[in-house]
Amino acid sequence: MSIFILKSHSQKTIVILISHRQKSSVTEIMAGNACQLGLTVAAVSFHFFFFIPADSSPDAFLYGGCSQITYTPDSSYQSNLNSLFTSLVNSATYSSYNKYSVMGSSPQDAVYGLYQCRADLAMPDCATCVAQAVTRLGPLCSQKCGGAVQLEGCFVKYDNVSFVGVEDKTVVMKKCGPSDGINADEMGRRDSVLAGLNGAGGPFRVGGSEDVQGVAQCVGDLSMGQCQDCLAEGIRRLKAECAGAVFGDMFLAKCYARYSTSGAHNYARSNHESPHSESEKTFAIVVGLLAGVALLIIFLTFLGRLIGRNGET
Repeated sequence: MSIFILKSHSQKTIVILISHRQKSSVTEIMAGNACQLGLTVAAVSFHFFFFIPADSSPDAFLYGGCSQITYTPDSSYQSNLNSLFTSLVNSATYSSYNKYSVMGSSPQDAVYGLYQCRADLAMPDCATCVAQAVTRLGPLCSQKCGGAVQLEGCFVKYDNVSFVGVEDKTVVMKKCGPSDGINADEMGRRDSVLAGLNGAGGPFRVGGSEDVQGVAQCVGDLSMGQCQDCLAEGIRRLKAECAGAVFGDMFLAKCYARYSTSGAHNYARSNHESPHSESEKTFAIVVGLLAGVALLIIFLTFLGRLIGRNGET
């Protein structure tokens, strides 16, 4: 039996007992194997997660965690980790998800990582979010072999053991709002929205019914079958464990599901707002102006030729 201690922003301590059969999946989230061969994870591990109430900003901090295994400063692993972070930040300027691995001269120098932006973020916001997440990982997981940070708009994780493509339904964060502010009608709409999220396709899902909103997403390394399995578990837990709460967040290691009622919890973007609406409006205005200028040039050219012909006559 292993003991994992989580500390919330309210300073309440939650002790979770993990059986040896479950230990591997939990340890995989934030620890993995040691950076150096021959090292093993101690039977009692202490992982500290820091939860901060979410706001509407994409780079608002939700949770983070680190491996308890450390690497040597100025080592090949640190150099490879810096290269990985650079690749993640650069990639986020043009893609909402990507994964990378940096291999070293020896197996213990290898580092693996990925990021996942919320699919409704515009690319500039995605890039900013990933850069902020990487910046937070520095002091949060200093000299740690593995770490992960979840911001409101993106998720970044790295480890010395490959976790890419591995489904993991371990609960890493759960947050439920007050349970005295939702009526029976809202609860019914909440259940309908969650059912809609569960039945929808794709890795990113949104839904709403009047004042109830919901959103769910998988990390991009999962197959569609793995994604559906993960979201089904997350939504089931969210509905059961947050019961009549005015809002609820359920983050598993590779997916999450969230809902809010009566504006109790605002996401960065409305579920009905296009992620590129502002960019598209700007683009349309620019195209319209260019078209107007082109028509004006054509008209002036035609008018000049007409005046020239009249002069010759």
